[in-house]
Amino acid sequence: MDPVKGSETGPNIETDIVMTDQEKIQQLEQQLLLLDEQLMQTQKLSSVGALASSITHEFNNILTTVINYAKMGVRHKDAKTRDKAFDRILSAGQRATKITTGMLAYARNTSDRFEPCELNKLLSDVMVLVQKDLQMHRIGVDENIQPGVWALVNSSQIQQILMNLIVNARQSMDEGGRLRLGIRDNVEDGWAEVSVGDSGCGIPNEQLQKIFDPFYTTKKADARGQGGTGIGLSLCRRIIEAHKGRIRVESEVGKGTTFTLKLPRSESPAGLIDTSAA
Repeated sequence: MDPVKGSETGPNIETDIVMTDQEKIQQLEQQLLLLDEQLMQTQKLSSVGALASSITHEFNNILTTVINYAKMGVRHKDAKTRDKAFDRILSAGQRATKITTGMLAYARNTSDRFEPCELNKLLSDVMVLVQKDLQMHRIGVDENIQPGVWALVNSSQIQQILMNLIVNARQSMDEGGRLRLGIRDNVEDGWAEVSVGDSGCGIPNEQLQKIFDPFYTTKKADARGQGGTGIGLSLCRRIIEAHKGRIRVESEVGKGTTFTLKLPRSESPAGLIDTSAA
């Protein structure tokens, strides 16, 4: 076909659009970034799914509290009893709001901004979501948290890591296990450190070398045939590397596993104070 055709209205030029190698590479890089974002969101929602049963149970408890105290307020006309009923209903409603706000913030927050964040606040927000799940499985929590520790991070991504590590820790333990949480300001080395440990089964050394490999998992399929995907820890490492930080794991078979995140420390921004005791 002749690439140039004349017409009464003027020339009509037909050309084939041929992408250069550089343009093809750029297009593939954009597709890779999109797939990477989708994978991050999928892993985040997977963590939420692991908590769905316990959160549903918690909301059932909240609704039961509201209904029972509403009935009590209707039956009793004296001000003291009604004030008590209103206080309990208000407390239950505030608890529900705290959970839903945390869930929505966790699931929707996709900001790529890095800024100074107080690690205790990030961990507390995650614990709101996992607290009931830990209680249902009778997992105790031991905390060794230094207040006022700040790091330069993407808050959404670090919360995603903490959620993944805490859910993994709970799944590795039988009832009566202990979850260990720590925050430390390592001023000398320039790190703000967060640790998540468990008293679970531990990881054999030969498997420990592979746990950050994509699609490698130590989780066995459960009764429904569902096991680990092998993407959680791989994404954790990638996120930490993007933060120019480090992730370390220590494990002993029969005693448990501890993950430590080392993040670039930051000073508290001007005008902000430690909220860990609030």
